[in-house]
Amino acid sequence: MNLHLVCHLHKAIYGLKQAPRSWFLKLSNTLKHLGFRSTISDSSLFVKFSFTNTLYILVYVDDICTTGSFETAVNGLIASLKSFFALKDLGPLHHFLGIKVSRIATRNMHLSHTQYIRELLRKTNMLDSNPQPTPMIYSIHLQQSSSEVFSDPMLYKFVVGALQYLLVTRPKLSYSVNKVAQFMHDPHVHHWQVVKRILHYLMGIVDHGLMFHQNSSSSIIAFSDADWGVNVDDKKSTTGYCVYFGSNLISWSSHKQKIVSHSSTKAEYRAIAAVMIAILWLQSLLHELHIPTPAPKLFSDNLGVVLLSTNPIMHSKSKYFELDLHFVRDHIQQQHITLLHIPARYQVVDPLTKPISRSSFLSLRNKLTVVVKSP
Repeated sequence: MNLHLVCHLHKAIYGLKQAPRSWFLKLSNTLKHLGFRSTISDSSLFVKFSFTNTLYILVYVDDICTTGSFETAVNGLIASLKSFFALKDLGPLHHFLGIKVSRIATRNMHLSHTQYIRELLRKTNMLDSNPQPTPMIYSIHLQQSSSEVFSDPMLYKFVVGALQYLLVTRPKLSYSVNKVAQFMHDPHVHHWQVVKRILHYLMGIVDHGLMFHQNSSSSIIAFSDADWGVNVDDKKSTTGYCVYFGSNLISWSSHKQKIVSHSSTKAEYRAIAAVMIAILWLQSLLHELHIPTPAPKLFSDNLGVVLLSTNPIMHSKSKYFELDLHFVRDHIQQQHITLLHIPARYQVVDPLTKPISRSSFLSLRNKLTVVVKSP
């Protein structure tokens, strides 16, 4: 054996800082050679339009999803890619990045993290725990230092980090996971108790997931809300919104606003501005996919905000958030988006802005399209 010899690696996808960029450049150039183009709204989504069919390719590093108008065209695309790369065709989509994809009836789809949740519960010794109906207690208000420091901060960070990935199929966890994630730098015992409550809740919804139904509607409907000054430590507000394409929930968010709002109106306007940005991005993407959409409808339960958005007169109470106000007004006046009032009892975003009662939480679950997979 010659101990002075070493292996010379010519190419590698993993391990080098420039490898992901080089790989994506190689893949995108190949797809462009095959007639595809990347969308401006999402550079990892490639499309190819022709008179007979349409093909889509979604790329995440070296995991690729393909679909199109006809199965023969998709099979031809896979055969073409095999001539350029060593790849393995896994057949119809059933798992992608840890998400289980189940087909229901004809073209309905159910996305879930069943195996991922079971593995997380196993690692935290919670497989035999009692299920809870909600992820957070209705009356709880988390703050930084109201108990002793948690003894295992690495465990806290691991579990909260794992919970954040679940938000892809569990929108109703958005608020609770967002709250516990705000204390990852210095977790205390009462923070860990809330994390365990979330795990107890997951025990009862292992088989739940996000349902997508086939429908002919291309309308965009959004709901926006804000909980003003709810944070105990810094008095910052919480923004929550969700966006539906037809009857399917496709975008949602729950996050703490970056600065303190002087009034509830200011907090609501920041939430509306945030969801408008999401809506405009979605419109841009659908336009690139040649999918026409009517003017989106945005619902808020704050009547004063709705009236102020159409009132051209600037009031003294609105001078501190003029940028958000003008941004919203501009798109409303140009009829890009219609802002409408909705009674508070019909506000579906409440679970994304605050802890709510058990009855309200369960009644809103189906409206957020999180259901058990039907046979």
